[in-house]
Formats: sequence, C-alpha cells, structure tokens
Amino acid sequence: MLKVDRLEVSYGRSQALFGVTLEVQSGEVVALLGRNGAGKSTTIKTIMGILQPTRGSVKFKGEELAARRSCFISRRGIGYVPEDRRIFPELTVLENLEVGRKPAQTGFAVHWDLDGVLELFPPLKGLLQRKGGRLSGGEQQMLTIARSLMGNPQLLLLDEPSEGLAPLVIQMLGDQIALLKREGLTILLAEQNFYFASRISDRAYVLDMGEVKFQGSVKELREHPEVTSSFLMA
Repeated sequence: MLKVDRLEVSYGRSQALFGVTLEVQSGEVVALLGRNGAGKSTTIKTIMGILQPTRGSVKFKGEELAARRSCFISRRGIGYVPEDRRIFPELTVLENLEVGRKPAQTGFAVHWDLDGVLELFPPLKGLLQRKGGRLSGGEQQMLTIARSLMGNPQLLLLDEPSEGLAPLVIQMLGDQIALLKREGLTILLAEQNFYFASRISDRAYVLDMGEVKFQGSVKELREHPEVTSSFLMA
C-alpha cells in the first residue's frame, strides 16, 4: 500500500533523513521506531506532505505522492494523527469530529462514522459538548484519532501516540489500536516506546540519525537486544 524509497529530507542546510526506505502492506501495523530526534516524525510528515523531500519517492497504492500537498494526500485516503494532536480547543468534541468527516471511498470495506468512533472510544460519548481544550491528554489523543477515522482513511499515520500519557491510558490506547488492526485498517506507527509498539505491530523499522538501522518482524527485533538497547526506549 505504501512504499517509501530512498527518502532524503533537509531542514535548511541540515539533513534529517538519509535514504530512508520502507514498505507497508495492506492490513499491516508497521512500527517506525527510534529515540527522539531519530527522524520518525520527519518521515511521517514527509509522507503526509507537510515536509518536502529533497530526494526520493513516496508511493501510495502505486501513485507518486512526493512533493504533493497535504490536502491532496488526505483525499487519496491517508489519515494523520500528529504528535501534538492539533485539536481545535475552542470547538466541542462533536464539532472536532465533524470537522474530520469525509465519506468512505468506494470499494473500501471499513467505514467509520460518529457511532463507530464513539464505540471505539467510549469515554468520548459523555464529552461531546465539552470543548477540546478542556480535555485531558488521554482524551485529546482519543479525539484526534477519532477525528482522523471520521475521514475514513485507508492508511493511518500515527505519530508518537503514547507520548506524555499515563501508563493506564497507554494500555487502553494500545487496545484500541489493536482493534483498528483487527478491523483491517493499515497503520504506520511512529514510536519510541518499544514495549507499546511491539504489542500491536507486525513489523518494525528502527531509525537512528535519519537512517534505517534495522528492519524485520517484531519477533526478530526482540531477538536482537543490542538493537533495542542501542536505539530504542524499552
């Protein structure tokens, strides 16, 4: 579904990505792992068109997306949950959800609507009239994922979803992402928390200093403790 090939990205004169190559097959959850500053968010933002590559290719279902605008990429069926959540603090939860609403594309089996996202995230049911800025961190994270699902994406990009959340909230969030996986949604998950990501991911790429240092199944990654100790947060 997604193929990133030899991606290079720079911030001014400072190069951030060096030939990053990865693939995500339909129905997979793939983890993009690494410590802060490894290049995970840069990769996600470049796939989404927020950053422009200096070199390389980003193909979604065979269509080249490199250097296309984010609105175009979104219409093609990619949803994005940013690291800083980016909810609208002065809008209610219901209004935030309605902002993200888009009809499902023809031929795609999984359709999300208001009832569906509230079933996935039950705590939001009692908060529909509360303003987004008055939610807790965990509630805001649920809201931003639910808002992305209202756009009926075929591929969901999750950027550091567990960051700053309490352990019990992280556990619940992992359960909900696992449910999305069972529903057949394809997910690329950028994380530095290996334990959280390994619960729900099929395969993993490990980034360090903008380069891929490891790729393989989560099982294979567990069998290489030198990789996890060198490049990951347990």
